[in-house]
Amino acid sequence: MTSMPAEERIGSYIKRAEQALLGAKNTAVRPAAVTVPQYAALLWLSEKPGISAAALARLCGVTPPTMNTVLKNLQERGLIERTPHELHRNVLETRLTDEGRSVMEVADAGAVAVERALAAEFTGEERELLIGLLGRCAGALDALR
Repeated sequence: MTSMPAEERIGSYIKRAEQALLGAKNTAVRPAAVTVPQYAALLWLSEKPGISAAALARLCGVTPPTMNTVLKNLQERGLIERTPHELHRNVLETRLTDEGRSVMEVADAGAVAVERALAAEFTGEERELLIGLLGRCAGALDALR
C-alpha cells in the first residue's frame, strides 16, 4: 500500500488529459502528414520567423536535441529553411517555406478544431478557472525543480 491513493494523485489526471489531447491532435494533424511536435514547430515559426532552435525548443516544451531532430525532418521535407544568422554565424535562423506555411495551415485547421471542441466543454468562467488552476499547477511543479 502506498502513502497516497492513486485516485488522489492530481498528476495522473493531468497526464491523462495530456495523453487525450495529444491523441486528438495527432489525429487532427494527420491530413497534413506531420506529427504534433512538427506542427508545434511550424506554428511557432509562423509567429516568430527566424527564431533559433533553442528558443523554439523552449516554446514547444521539448529538449534541444529533440527539436533538432524535428527541424531536420521538416527541412528534409522542404517545409523550413535554415540560414546562418547575420551577426552570429554559429546560430541558424529558421523560417517556413511556402510549402511549410501551407502544411502548417492544414495542420492548424485540425488542431484548432480540437481546441474549440475542448473549449466547448466548459463555460467561459470554467475555462478561465481551468487555465488559472493549470497555471498554478505548472508554477508549483516548476518550483520543485
